[in-house]
Amino acid sequence: MLPGPPRELRPMFDASVTPLLKREFADEIFICRTLLTTGIGESRVQEFVEADLEPFVQRGLEIGYCARPGAVDVRLVASGATAEKLTTEAEAVVQKILGESIFGRDDEEIENVVVKLLAQKKKTLALAESCTGGLLANRITDVPGASEFFLGGVVGYANSVKEKFLGVRAETLQKHGAVSEAVAREMALGARGKFSSDFAIAITGIAGPSGGTAEKPVGTVFIALASANGVEVKKFLNVWERATFKQVTTTQALEWLRRTLSA
Repeated sequence: MLPGPPRELRPMFDASVTPLLKREFADEIFICRTLLTTGIGESRVQEFVEADLEPFVQRGLEIGYCARPGAVDVRLVASGATAEKLTTEAEAVVQKILGESIFGRDDEEIENVVVKLLAQKKKTLALAESCTGGLLANRITDVPGASEFFLGGVVGYANSVKEKFLGVRAETLQKHGAVSEAVAREMALGARGKFSSDFAIAITGIAGPSGGTAEKPVGTVFIALASANGVEVKKFLNVWERATFKQVTTTQALEWLRRTLSA
């Protein structure tokens, strides 16, 4: 029996199970490819690809779907002499259907993809976080080499901090509230100006479980992306408990930046 938590399971699996499988099944051909998607729910992903993958299933392909906070994995598995050809052809079909919603493969995390794109484009990034409490910065700085492109960030939880360090105007806060498109916009502009970065992301929202209103229910979040082309703001409703809310929200921010850098 192996432990359930991934942080305990993975090292034990790599150290003990993988060598055993390679030894016992050395002559078996086994291919597993995982396509990582975001922005589409698990049922919708399955609905989009299932019919087109049915001919491959008839030829021996196995398909698995795994939902994670803000992401869905599509796993393609085959064994035997035709495994490589079968998974390659099936992967091409999924790529064609899901397109830009696929951000990576296998064990790749979206923050790794974003840092790689920042490096390729030679662009820098700054952050202004409120409701995510620095999680976005944490995810980015978990990637080796991120320090060359991530300049820094401000966790502006209190309105006074938003004003003092990000240049959000008091009248904007008073008129629109801290959780608003206008404040997100000024936070992003302030962060980009303070750090002189190519891009800046700002996040402000209501993580809950309290603090919501009829107009702005718990889960409301505004994400702003500032660049030389100006500032855009997107509104989301992420109705999750706090930890999942933060994870989903930061994934949405990373995905937006990924698509912008890939354009």
